[in-house]
Amino acid sequence: MTRTDAVQLVNEYTKSDALLKHMLAVEAAMRAYAKKFGEDEELWGMTGVLHDFDYEMYPNAPDHPLKGSEILRERGYPEDLRQAILGHASYTGVPRESRMAKALFACDELCGFIMACSLIRPNKIADLEVSSVKKKLKDKAFARNVSREDIAQGTAELGVPQDEHIRFVIDAMREAAAPLGLV
Repeated sequence: MTRTDAVQLVNEYTKSDALLKHMLAVEAAMRAYAKKFGEDEELWGMTGVLHDFDYEMYPNAPDHPLKGSEILRERGYPEDLRQAILGHASYTGVPRESRMAKALFACDELCGFIMACSLIRPNKIADLEVSSVKKKLKDKAFARNVSREDIAQGTAELGVPQDEHIRFVIDAMREAAAPLGLV
């Protein structure tokens, strides 16, 4: 399986530009963490880009990501990728045991939140700081659909300090700013 295959599958199931950009943001963060941890950047990147590919077709729990996981199994995607994707939705009951699964859970909601923070700024992500993200996290009305609890839990499970995690994800998304529409 290649990134091209993964993106083809994403495009087959996803039409929303916002959701596509979200998956690309998570891919960027996952690739950066894979590099930091000395893991397989391609596998981690594909996990990030595929984690919500089935969401438009199956938006309700537990269909997402269970039905998507079956599609991935049928298409020959590896078990560790599928387990990480299943684990990113706590309601599946699939434990996040691998570092890849923990990173996916830690990056998912945070990427969405950083995207929201970036979109309201004149310079988008170019000058976004950790302090700005933390300030917005306290504002429950801002990006209200983003689970602050999942962000906190994911950061704790990954075992990194919150400020460091936010900075790392901002930097990863900044590297991918053009395809994310953040320039």
